[in-house]
Amino acid sequence: MYKTQVFVNHEGDLYRTRLTHSLEVSQIARTAALALGLNEPLVEAISLAHDLGHTPFGHAGQDALNECMRDYGGFEHNLQSLRVVDELEAKYADFAGLNLMYETREGILKHCSARNARELGELGKRFLERRQPSLEAQLVNIADAIAYNNHDVDDGCRAGLLGFDQLGRQPLFGEHYEAVKRQYPELEDRRLIYEVIRRMIGHVVTDLIASTEARIRELGLRSIDDVRRQDRPVVALSDAVFEAHSGLKKFLRENLYRHEKVSLMNERTRAMVTSLFDAYMSDTSLLPQWPARSAEADVAARARFVADYIAGMTDRFAISEYQRVAG
Repeated sequence: MYKTQVFVNHEGDLYRTRLTHSLEVSQIARTAALALGLNEPLVEAISLAHDLGHTPFGHAGQDALNECMRDYGGFEHNLQSLRVVDELEAKYADFAGLNLMYETREGILKHCSARNARELGELGKRFLERRQPSLEAQLVNIADAIAYNNHDVDDGCRAGLLGFDQLGRQPLFGEHYEAVKRQYPELEDRRLIYEVIRRMIGHVVTDLIASTEARIRELGLRSIDDVRRQDRPVVALSDAVFEAHSGLKKFLRENLYRHEKVSLMNERTRAMVTSLFDAYMSDTSLLPQWPARSAEADVAARARFVADYIAGMTDRFAISEYQRVAG
């Protein structure tokens, strides 16, 4: 709940967080799964778990932690999400992790380097053999992109960093914006943006369902093995909608994620994560429950323990820890 999506937690109460983002991904993915006759509980489980490994402060925090871990295997949030459910969650007496089934774990791990895949056994094998994941995993992957494309437009407008004029030049937004303005010429801005985004999501998800149904029929898919043998994902948008969707994604990258205000906060938060990592590595007494079995001489093990601890922090806890250990 207190982890950054785009805007750091203390910047406002109404912006998306990792929790609200994951809920929106789940809503979109479940809707499409129901229409396509896929495994809805599996889709929901993947959706709710897909960002568990994200650091505080969003991608800026991940980039900083990855740089800190450069000599110790690096850090990647998808791999960390899997690590959370496989190893770090301690809920059962008999084993570490949550004992999730293969298909759920496969869906959580959206991408993986060949080096890491070789260490993941059967789960990593599909990356090495370049096989496709399940339809449910493919669906969550694209629902993730649909969710953040649309809610980041909303958050960008709420923050005053994006305007209707510049958004209107994006085909996906402009088409629905003009339609809403014609139908409701007196609609105030907040309800206007809600109505436009609602229609954008409906347009893209409807296209996704129709396009995927057509592809399944054309390919004559009958089993999971048929899905895995494909040379590209089966769950996909039509070419025209994909182009508009990708155009909006590029627009957000250039005008929101790289906005001066966002970039300035990213610089500050990267410095916080780096300072925390350096402080904990230098003095393990700053860490709670430093495991006695971890030898001080084992620098790589210490670094991974520190990375796990930092990655699990919320924005506000990371800020308070930064004030505590770095003054």
